[in-house]
Amino acid sequence: MVLWLAALWVFTAIAPRYPRDWLLENLLVFAACGLLALTYRRFAFSNLSYGLFTVFLSLHLVGAHYTYAEVPLGFWLQRALGLSRNHYDRIVHFAFGLLLAYPLRELLLRGGGLRRSWSYGMAVVTVAGLSGGYEVIEAVAAMLVEPQLGVAYLGTQGDMWDAQKDSLLAIFGAALAMLCVRFCPWKRFV
Repeated sequence: MVLWLAALWVFTAIAPRYPRDWLLENLLVFAACGLLALTYRRFAFSNLSYGLFTVFLSLHLVGAHYTYAEVPLGFWLQRALGLSRNHYDRIVHFAFGLLLAYPLRELLLRGGGLRRSWSYGMAVVTVAGLSGGYEVIEAVAAMLVEPQLGVAYLGTQGDMWDAQKDSLLAIFGAALAMLCVRFCPWKRFV
């Protein structure tokens, strides 16, 4: 997984659409990978969780390469479904909840000693808090950089409710993930 992410990072570093936005977007990847590496000996996640982190970070690296508003897959979906905008960013926000609720639940169960019955809801609440917090950090970062870079970084595409919709999609993704985990017939994996 580390080799995959390193190779994808190198590939997406080649001629990104907006190099300064690419660097700003990749601060998340550097922070996440650094945190996972630093805490590995103290708290190793399951292979499933590391796989989910890898998928999410891969989606993010692609978004950073093109900027979320200009990812080709998003344009394809826009044309195919007759949408008003490129929704790749919304897909990734939904994926944030869907893919990271399970590792967060694992952290709450094993690292925080939370009861199993509470873990499903607390994973969703944690995703909601992280998503909302990220939207605030994103807005502050956009205010601190030059205006054109801030617009590329935010990628709101003219939607004044973009941050709220993004957070709501993350919450929906987390809720769906926790419903799947809760009612999964393969309990030994979750």
